[in-house]
Amino acid sequence: MPDVLTKQDGAILHVTLNKPERGNAVSDEMVAELTGIIEGAEKTANVLVLRGAGADFCVGRATMGQRPPTEPDAFERRTFSDVVFNCYGAMRNAKIPIVAVVQGRALGFGCAIAAACDITLASDKAVFQVPEMAHNILPTMVMSSFVDRVPRKAMSYLVYSQAAIGPERALSFGIVSEVVPAEKLDAAVETLCAAILKAPLPAILGVKEYVKTAPDMAVFGAVEFARNLHATINSSGKMRRKH
Repeated sequence: MPDVLTKQDGAILHVTLNKPERGNAVSDEMVAELTGIIEGAEKTANVLVLRGAGADFCVGRATMGQRPPTEPDAFERRTFSDVVFNCYGAMRNAKIPIVAVVQGRALGFGCAIAAACDITLASDKAVFQVPEMAHNILPTMVMSSFVDRVPRKAMSYLVYSQAAIGPERALSFGIVSEVVPAEKLDAAVETLCAAILKAPLPAILGVKEYVKTAPDMAVFGAVEFARNLHATINSSGKMRRKH
């Protein structure tokens, strides 16, 4: 079976990390494949749903705690890390919204991609953790996915304490959008996707573009950007379709 599964369901692209026997711990090859899928998703879908197979969402990278036979120099290490940074960038830059569905554990890289997605629905049994410091790893890769999602004090607490937190605290930290009883998680995903897909495609894309860009702008610029997008998107013929 492929390490990353894809399934097209109308305008929804379902993507599943498929290594349940190891908690969906990802190899660099899996991360690169996920990045490519995200970058091409807009060609076939209006929304992407990301989840993990089995009991866990993703327990991190398969290489966690392992050191290479020879330590790379700083320049080589930057290139070595690009596969992860590229994945976070693909999530931020995707034109369509990405919905994470978190059951079980979301650790390290798993916690990072849960935060990086546009919307994250979590089971009430989900667990989030950034354990890198316990493995003598500076977790700035994970922290870079938090930087526009998680407040400073929450980020510092997660990283320094290495505490495993529940979904309600992850919600208060900005990692999670909504907490759902485990038995209702799939139904909640269906309801959310149906709500997104009721909107015309230009509106779906416009919301993602604004949320990606406006929070980093000065207030005046953000308002003017909203004014421009409002005029541009709402003038599209696709926005005048009948429901």
